[in-house]
Amino acid sequence: MSDTRHPTLDESALTPEQQSVFDAIREGKRGVVQGPLRVWLQSPKLAERAEALGAFCRYDTRLPPRVSELAILVTGAFWASGFEWAVHAPIALQAGLAEHIVEDIRCGRTPTFTAADEAAVYCFADELHRNHQVSSSTYAAVVAQYGVEGAVELVGILGYYTLISMTINAFNVPLPEGEADPF
Repeated sequence: MSDTRHPTLDESALTPEQQSVFDAIREGKRGVVQGPLRVWLQSPKLAERAEALGAFCRYDTRLPPRVSELAILVTGAFWASGFEWAVHAPIALQAGLAEHIVEDIRCGRTPTFTAADEAAVYCFADELHRNHQVSSSTYAAVVAQYGVEGAVELVGILGYYTLISMTINAFNVPLPEGEADPF
């Protein structure tokens, strides 16, 4: 018996509310409605609000894309979320994150960093996921790099991508076509 938790989204049979949210996502910065966003459209109000948070977390925080993507990868690896990893690992590399860092995170190893901002964000993300809190020194390192506002936004990124990863895992969102499971 197959597991059919991944809901089908028939784009030709969307409710008016689903269609409105679908169009807003497709016409936004993402340009595509895929993966967990398709699951969320089963609840259009959730999809609408989560997409708004996601657009901010992905495109509008004060963290540079390189370290924002680092935080996303730490989250995706923590949750062993294959779809998330498959989408964001190439983006992280394109944003300037070193290949050895991406591979170390995927393999569950602590990377060696030369950039202080990357080390700070990695430690913060890793500690918060694993320990459910961050040490004073880890918090201070992120605040030194990005201020309190940046620390708040980093927690937002980690929380949003935890929601993404949980959705992917709970609903068995398949990997993008042609991608192998990274975990």
